[in-house]
Amino acid sequence: MTLTVKCPTCQTEVQWTTDNKFRPFCSERCKLIDLGEWASESYAIPVKQEFDVDSLDEMGYEQVDFFKQDDK
Repeated sequence: MTLTVKCPTCQTEVQWTTDNKFRPFCSERCKLIDLGEWASESYAIPVKQEFDVDSLDEMGYEQVDFFKQDDK
């Protein structure tokens, strides 16, 4: 039994086999369309900020000093 998946771009049914060199896409065209979406930043992976930017002032960090490098 061969696994069948939908192409992420056009939703065409695609067999998941080693013969399909574009898997999970149905064709090179769909693969390139998807790549273009990532390159143009239409797709993005959401990330959670590590800290609250507004709380830096309360913690005593000022923008001028925050990126200041020590003189050596």
